[in-house]
Formats: sequence, C-alpha cells, structure tokens
Amino acid sequence: MATEHEFRGRIIFHVDCNSFFASCEIARDPSLREKPVVVAGDPKERKGIVLAANYVAKQQFGIYTTMPLWEAKKRCPALVVRPPDFTFYREVSRRMFQWLERFSPVLERASIDEGYLDMTGRTPTVHPPALARHIQQELLERLSIPVSIGIAPNKFLAKMASEMKKPLGISVLRKRDVPTTLWPLPVEQMHGVGDKTAEKLYTLGLYTIGDVAKADRALLEQVLGVYGPRLQERANGIDPRPVDPAAGEKRKSIGHSTTLPYDIEEEQKLLAVLRQLAESVGARMNEKRVVSRTVQLTIRYHDFHTITRSQTEAEPLQKAEDLFSVAARLLKKHWDGRPVRLLGVAALHVFDRAGAVKQLDLFHYEEDAKMETLWKTVEQLRERFGDRALQMGVELPRGVHS
Repeated sequence: MATEHEFRGRIIFHVDCNSFFASCEIARDPSLREKPVVVAGDPKERKGIVLAANYVAKQQFGIYTTMPLWEAKKRCPALVVRPPDFTFYREVSRRMFQWLERFSPVLERASIDEGYLDMTGRTPTVHPPALARHIQQELLERLSIPVSIGIAPNKFLAKMASEMKKPLGISVLRKRDVPTTLWPLPVEQMHGVGDKTAEKLYTLGLYTIGDVAKADRALLEQVLGVYGPRLQERANGIDPRPVDPAAGEKRKSIGHSTTLPYDIEEEQKLLAVLRQLAESVGARMNEKRVVSRTVQLTIRYHDFHTITRSQTEAEPLQKAEDLFSVAARLLKKHWDGRPVRLLGVAALHVFDRAGAVKQLDLFHYEEDAKMETLWKTVEQLRERFGDRALQMGVELPRGVHS
C-alpha cells in the first residue's frame, strides 16, 4: 500500500470509463445490468460489428469490440443489442467531465470516455487512492458509469495503471515499479504502440516494453524517427507532458499542399495531384489516430489569386480515398478552369478517432480492413523508394506541409 510520503511529487489520475457505450445503455435501462449487452449496428438485422460490449458479454461469452454481430449472437443467443446513440453518449460524457472538474480544474479530456486529472497539491488530507475510490463510487452512484482509475506521477504511467484492473479498478504505478510491472509486458500493450509500430519493433528484435527501454536509442530513432526516443523515455517511466485542460478543445488541422512544376489546366492531372495530397493527409491522420468531418481544398491560380473551399460530411472521415472524394467534388464545383499553380488538401478540426466510432456494417468494416492493408503497402513503398515512386501522371516537387 502506498504511503503519504510516496505522493509528494506530481499526482496524476487517469479516469477511464469501462465499456462506455454499453455502460451508457445500462445506465439508461438498469434492467440490463446482469445481462450480456453490446452496442452494434441495426439490431433488427444480422449485420454490423460490435462497437462496445459490457463485461458480462466479454467475460462470459468472449465477445469483443469489432466482432461481427452475427458471430456475437451465435456465441450468445440471448445477447441484448442496442443501436448506437452518440448524442446520448456525448451528454453522459459532458456530465461526467463537468463533475470531475470539482476535484481539479486541471482536467484534460483525452476522448469521450477518458481524461487526466492533475491532483498535485489537491490531496493534503485525503490519501490519493482513497480519493480515487470516492470519485469511482460517486460516478457509479450519480451516473451509473463504472470507471477504472490509474494513479501515477505522469500521464503515461497513469494511463498504463488504469489498464491494469478492469472493471472498477484502482491502481497505483510508481516510477520505481516500472522494471517489475511494465517491462515484462509485450510491446503491443504499451500505450502509444499500434500495430504498425509494433511490427517495426519486432523487426528490431524488441518484443517487450523492457526491450524498448534498453534498446539502442539511435537505432530507435533511425527506424521510428523522433517518436523512437520518446517511446523509449516512456518505457522507462519518463513523461514530462503536462495535463492540458485546453488539449481537448484545441482545433487542429492536418494538411498538405504542393506548388506544381508548371501551371496546369487539365482536370485529370489536377485530380491526380489531389489523390496524392489526400494519400499524404490520410497517412498522417492514420498515424495520429484522428478523424475529421471537414475537408478543405486550396486552389492558387497562375496569377496567385487563392481560394479555399470546404465541405463538412455527416460522418467522420479517416481514409485517404474519402478525403480525395470530397476534395475532387470541391474541385469540380469551384475550379473556374483557369491554370492552377498550387493545390492543397486539409482535414480541419481533427479529433481523436476513439471519440467518434463510425457506425460500420460488416461490409464497410471488411472494406476498411482491406484499405488499411493497401495504405500500409503504399506507406512501405514510399518509405523504400520515396514519394516519387507513387506520383501519378505529373512529377511534383516535395510539397509544403502545414
């Protein structure tokens, strides 16, 4: 048990809702509490994928997120299926964060169902784990939402701690615990390591978090760029990032523009350029795990007159092909036929992919999986042969990233 003395430094709480979408449905209908519940596509049809499953469904029937709904129903014929209601989930999330602000104004919303609280200096009379239990119990009583809470001296360790015990867990992870608690874990369980990064680490013979912590720093930087040394620091329990209350509200854009080697007035060549730009933006969005509903097109004519036009879609976009489709429509609608010297594509107001689960049926999910393989191949070709290997129809200089 941690003592008061051990909490004299930074104290960060990571509050993580357990099976949030399913928990919201159970909060709305408490009669579902002991039943296997999933949030998925149209419950009247045997199609769609599981977007969330409560712990009864997970632990008793082995149902997991992204499982085809037909398979989930096969494993559990009595499965309760609820269609997603994102308006309701956002309202529950808003109420939860509003209540958490009572404990610390230094609150960062990481996604719709998780956030960080900087509790440094705010627990003079209450032991941090005791305060975490109070927060956990109050959220359960007030909103009927179960949460797990990680307590640590920085954000990375707090996030890792909250994953240790679910549902309704409270875990403390000190920096001195890192070698015994984190290092034996496989790299794919490390926060910030996705499938693509894990595969690169495997090629280096790095299979555990401990392997990353002890790896050659220069080699990590060579393979992963600036992210390599940062990953190694976190594997050693080092994370200086502050809890930023404005982080969740910041509106960021990911864009790519290029000045053409000569003024172009052929539509097919302009579309070929747009496709390349969309691929670049899509790859960066995939790397950062973000989505966007708004695509912006920039056109600069031969006389340097520049226009920007945007379009907002109903559902979040994350694939390069979708970005290209919107950008192409904007070009056809707003280009006046004059010679073009610069084109740009940007995804505006990007936000965390985890906070905007798309309602995919099984066909779209499988399609996404195939496209993911395609984009990985594109990225591998680009890494091996450079951007010029994938240019279509017109040779371009390296563009300006915004």
